[in-house]
Amino acid sequence: MDNSKKWYAVYTKPRWEKKVHLLCDQQHIESYCPLNKVRKKWSDRIKLVHEPLFKSYVFVHVSEAEKTKVREVGGVLNYVYAEGKPAVIREEEIDMIRKFLDEFEDVQAEPVDVKVDSRVTINTGALMNQSGIVRRVLGNKVEVLIESMGYLLVAHVSKAKVSNKD
Repeated sequence: MDNSKKWYAVYTKPRWEKKVHLLCDQQHIESYCPLNKVRKKWSDRIKLVHEPLFKSYVFVHVSEAEKTKVREVGGVLNYVYAEGKPAVIREEEIDMIRKFLDEFEDVQAEPVDVKVDSRVTINTGALMNQSGIVRRVLGNKVEVLIESMGYLLVAHVSKAKVSNKD
């Protein structure tokens, strides 16, 4: 049996992302719940809060043998499937999400169901030398697609920071 660990995405109950991440940690299951830094305004203050970037998703890093253990975690509904089996998320994509969230605040994740236009390389910043697929560039807004998740990460990046990849 293959004991190498791979990243998978799991569906959670609504608004259970942080709780599932904590429960996985308590059961010694490596997990990652990408948290977006968002400034919330109340009548008397503005506060920086951490919200899950992907609603109802948590990533788990498990071997084939540990997959059943993940299903037993409270709040986990199922794995995200692609082509009839749990979709494997590449390590590079997990790293890109981490770097993306470290550099930007108030990131937006929007589901997409269409193919993209061009592949670019980011020239500066935390994502330097990372290639990605750009959906569109409007002003300084660049939309970067994470293919295996089917989500679009949106950040305000200067056009000068990206170049076409040949």
